[in-house]
Amino acid sequence: MGDAQLVFGWRTALLLLLSVQILTLAGALALQSRNRTANRILAAFLLVLAGVMTPYTIGFAGFYDAWMGLTFAPLALPLFLAPLLYGYTHALVQGRPPVHWWWHLGPGFAQLTYLSLAFLLPFERKMAWAERVDGPWVTNIVSLGVSAGLVSYSLAALGLLRAYRAGLADQRSDDDRFAARWLARVLAAMGTATLFWIAWQAWQVATGRFDYFEFFWLHLAFGVIGLALGVEGWRHAGLRFEPLSIEAPAPPAERDWAAVGREIERRTRQAGWWREPALSLPGLARLLGTNTGRVSRAINLGLGMNFSAFVNGLRAEGVAEALGERPGADLLDLAFDMGFASKASFNRAFRARFGMAPSQYRRQASDHDFSPPEPKLRRADGTPPPV
Repeated sequence: MGDAQLVFGWRTALLLLLSVQILTLAGALALQSRNRTANRILAAFLLVLAGVMTPYTIGFAGFYDAWMGLTFAPLALPLFLAPLLYGYTHALVQGRPPVHWWWHLGPGFAQLTYLSLAFLLPFERKMAWAERVDGPWVTNIVSLGVSAGLVSYSLAALGLLRAYRAGLADQRSDDDRFAARWLARVLAAMGTATLFWIAWQAWQVATGRFDYFEFFWLHLAFGVIGLALGVEGWRHAGLRFEPLSIEAPAPPAERDWAAVGREIERRTRQAGWWREPALSLPGLARLLGTNTGRVSRAINLGLGMNFSAFVNGLRAEGVAEALGERPGADLLDLAFDMGFASKASFNRAFRARFGMAPSQYRRQASDHDFSPPEPKLRRADGTPPPV
């Protein structure tokens, strides 16, 4: 240890506090039974993040000055961070990690192998390697790899979120009940981390400065982002995610999908199936005595809208009709009676169907000269479906 003294200052205290909380959350997530695969991947992400912070946590306290042999200790493995966070998102949506999952983690394992081998070098060779090779070359390659990973996996997660939202709207009438909003927050965290990391690296290159103590702020920011993700991930650990799949029908003959769509609309409206809050595409197909592929084509191609817009449009009409009979009724009570899953989905569907907010419609409906619109569904662009 020589003359070096350990000093536990405020930098070490802050990073240590963050690390302890992050590790505690990682343990709690690993024990969750619902969304088990996803929560364990998030736990692994938090564990890696705590490891990334550890060299600076102990470094600010003087550990590396006291025990220089700690150089290359395989603690900080940032190349794991982006693929693990993407893997968490993928596992939530599809119930499993991405295909060829271990290939995604390959750069992280390569970094682990490199650090482990370098750590085992004799002391003199280790220090020479750190000065001549690792500092000038390897560190910059790793930084570029982290940047590329954060950018590419953020874009991949964005595509996954868009596909999940579109799939929900195509298969569920209660799509707001599922956890797309939490996925959007995960994506926002990935984006924030990406921007912060790239901005930091650009500042380092532009100024040519490398101040060990300035890296405290980078690791503090990542620690705060990780803690927020851990807390919210634990709070959302049991959220519902809908497995999305549509049965593949045999290649269909040419059909008049507009006519099929109108028939499905007529039967759905007449039977009142749209009032079932959890109505799904497979559920409607069973009620109609057909397959999901046919119903999906009829609604998308024939009526020009997704499943959620179709069913929630009928519900909006139900609310409007009820307002004509009971103008003083509570709007939310009517919405939930008609099958809406949330206030937000009710407001969106009603505005899309009638071009105004429900409260505005009720004010106009109280006028004796008010003529309610004909009960016809509308496409997403506001035009009527084919006739």
